[in-house]
Amino acid sequence: MTSLQDLPGRACSIAGALEVVGDRWALLVVREVSLGNHRFTDIARGTGAPRDRLTARLNDLVEVGVLERRSYSTSPPRSGYHLTRSGWELLPVLQALLQWGDRWVAEEPPVRLHHAPGDHPDHPVDMEWTCRTCGEPVNGSALRRVLTDQDPAL
Repeated sequence: MTSLQDLPGRACSIAGALEVVGDRWALLVVREVSLGNHRFTDIARGTGAPRDRLTARLNDLVEVGVLERRSYSTSPPRSGYHLTRSGWELLPVLQALLQWGDRWVAEEPPVRLHHAPGDHPDHPVDMEWTCRTCGEPVNGSALRRVLTDQDPAL
């Protein structure tokens, strides 16, 4: 994996994350696997990715620890792809992209996310950025960038 200091421009975890999952096919693979599509053919159908690109992305995502291969057949040898903890932690990123796309790209969203708590009726869910420490909603004007030793200012 590339070090943040090896990337061009400002050393930033966003740039590092984009090195890992910044490719269209990588995020669509994570979406498909999170929806329960674990086999290559199902992932290919859901993403529309060319087979060679899909093979490369699957290998990359396994190598960086976003996905893991699990054998489901020995004759012939076949493996499915499953999210690791790292992969599961990408789901809020996909939800944010879905929400942004619903607002700014799609004329009519093809999918809506609903929260289905056990004893309550389903209801639409929206992403909100909330401070884990104080519970307050966060917006851009309340943020302050704090440089670390790892982040030389440009």
